[in-house]
Amino acid sequence: MQGKVAIVTGAAGGIGEAIVRALGARGVKVLGTGRNAGKLQALKDALAGIMEFDFVAVDATADDAPRAIVDGALAKFGRLDVLVNNAGSFNFGPVDQTTDDMLDEVLGISLRAPFRLCREALAHMGEGASILFIGSTWGIYGTPGGGAYSAVKAGQIGLMQTMAAEYGPRGVRSNYVAPTVVRTEMTDAFWDLDFFRRTNHELTPLQRDCTATDIGNMVAFLASDEAGFVNGQTIAVDGGISTTRYVSPAAVGAVRQ
Repeated sequence: MQGKVAIVTGAAGGIGEAIVRALGARGVKVLGTGRNAGKLQALKDALAGIMEFDFVAVDATADDAPRAIVDGALAKFGRLDVLVNNAGSFNFGPVDQTTDDMLDEVLGISLRAPFRLCREALAHMGEGASILFIGSTWGIYGTPGGGAYSAVKAGQIGLMQTMAAEYGPRGVRSNYVAPTVVRTEMTDAFWDLDFFRRTNHELTPLQRDCTATDIGNMVAFLASDEAGFVNGQTIAVDGGISTTRYVSPAAVGAVRQ
C-alpha cells in the first residue's frame, strides 16, 4: 500500500484515529476530515514524522463538503485510492420515540453524506481502489432501540453492495466493516455497567474488549491488495456476537430474583 492515498472521515475520533494510524503504518498517505479543526490539527501534530497526514475541517453534511474533501486529497497528495466512510451519528432510540430532527440528523450524517462523498470520489478511483463503510453490527441484526441508527447502518450495506456490483468491473472494491460496540472515550462511561455487561460482554464468545485498533487493522487489510478479491462483503468485527448464541456460564447460571 506504500504511496497510496486515503480519505478517512471522522478522523479525529477514537476509531477514526486508529484507522488513520493503521493505514499510515502501511505507507498510506491520509487526508482526514471532521468538523473540529482543533482536534484534527492535534492529530496532525501527533503524527508528524510518523506518516503523511493532512486534513480538511468540514461538516460532512454541507452541500460543498464532498468536493472540498476530494479536492483536498488531490491537491495535497495527487491521487485517491481509498475512501473510508467512518463519520456517523450515534443518535438512537425506539422508532416511536424518534423525532423528525433525530431521523434527519442520522440520515444526513450516516447515509446521505457518505453517498454524496462516494459519488464525488468515484470519478477519481480506478483499478485497485477500495471504498469502505464503518457501520455496526446493529445494521445486520435487530436491536431494541436501534431506530434510525439501525436503519441507516442497514442502508449503508445496501449502498455498499450496489457499488460493489456497479464499480467492481472497473476494479473498485466496496466493503462494509461492522464493529460491535468499541471501547472509546464515547462508550467508556457505561462500559462496566451491569446492563451493558449483560447485553454485550456475556453474549460475546471472545472474552476481551473490542478496540479501535481491531477496527483499524481490519480496514487496513480490506483496503490492501491482500484483500484484492474481497468485494461486496459485510465483515463483522464483533468477537462472534452476531453469529453465535453464546451466553456466558455466569449468565447461564444466574439466579433470577
